Amino acid sequence: MTPDVEVTSAVPVEIATSAGDIVELLDVLWERTRDRGWASPASLAQLRLMYAVDREDGIRMRALGVALNVSAPSLSRLCDRLQTVGFVVRKPSPDSKREVTLSLTEEGHAHLAEVRRKRGEVLTGAIDSMPAGQRAGLAQGLTGLRAALVAPPVLTGPVVRGPAV
Repeated sequence: MTPDVEVTSAVPVEIATSAGDIVELLDVLWERTRDRGWASPASLAQLRLMYAVDREDGIRMRALGVALNVSAPSLSRLCDRLQTVGFVVRKPSPDSKREVTLSLTEEGHAHLAEVRRKRGEVLTGAIDSMPAGQRAGLAQGLTGLRAALVAPPVLTGPVVRGPAV
């Protein structure tokens, strides 16, 4: 765990390290929630898949694999498990017989709602214990981080051009 980052002198690398530590803490807190008697039948990897499908209903399996950076066999196994518990359904693509799309079932949507509710309880408790100024700063920072994460990537390397024609 990294020490607290000095806000006025923080550089992106220090902030990213601190954010990574928070992500790890959230995983630990989530496991504690599971240990308190509520265990999700879905693993963290399966939940990632479910979040992606929830954001883009009917996503093609190939696009989902790219989005999650998961190989086709691993993705298929994740989907098999989620389909077995009734959280997802595979359907043939409407415009390509060779492709398969994935959607959440009603049970899958309900499960994600419960996961989000449980995580919300844990986060609300932690955030409620913070001073008001820190909560406001957190809200502003999270808004900016989310916007940066969903924005198209910025290419920072040199531009490579082919031969002039």
